[in-house]
Amino acid sequence: MRRVTVHARKAWLQGLSPKENREVPPLDYPLVLRMKARFPELHMSINGGIQSLEQAESLLAQGLDGVMVGRAAYHAPWDILGDADRRIFGVANPVATPEEAVRAMIPYIEAHIAEGGRLHQVTRHMLGLFAGRSGARAWRRILSEEANRPGAGVEVLAKALSAVEGEALRAA
Repeated sequence: MRRVTVHARKAWLQGLSPKENREVPPLDYPLVLRMKARFPELHMSINGGIQSLEQAESLLAQGLDGVMVGRAAYHAPWDILGDADRRIFGVANPVATPEEAVRAMIPYIEAHIAEGGRLHQVTRHMLGLFAGRSGARAWRRILSEEANRPGAGVEVLAKALSAVEGEALRAA
C-alpha cells in the first residue's frame, strides 16, 4: 500500500518566519480531499491545523484515511487523544484518566532512565496533560523545575501527580 501525508498549508519559503508559516498561509482541506478523490488507491492522511478530536473525526468521515494531530495534541493531549481509541478505532481506551496515563508511563520512564536517559526528556512532552484542570499549573511547575535536575527520577513525577490530585480534591 502506498501512503502519503499531505500538509494542508502551503509553506512560504521566503518572507515569513516559521511561526508565521504556521498561521498566515491558509489551510486548504478541500484540496487534500480532492487529492484523495483523485487518488483513492493511496492511503492519504492530512496534517495541519487539526484542533480537536471532532475535527479529526469529520475529516475521516469525508474519506481521508488518517489524520495527524500535532500542536493541539502536544498542548492538550488528554483533550485531543483521551477518547480517541474508542471514538476512532472502536476499541476500549487503554486508560480512563490522565492520572492513569501518568501511572502507565512510569515503567517506560524508569526504563528510559535506566538506559541513561533523563526524566525531563520524557516529561517535557507531558506538560500539557492536565491543561485546563485544577492543578495543571502545579503539575507544569514541578516538572519544569525539577525534572531536569541531575538524578531526577519518577519521584518527581509522583510529586507532580500528587499536586494535581490534591488540587482536584480541594476544588471538589
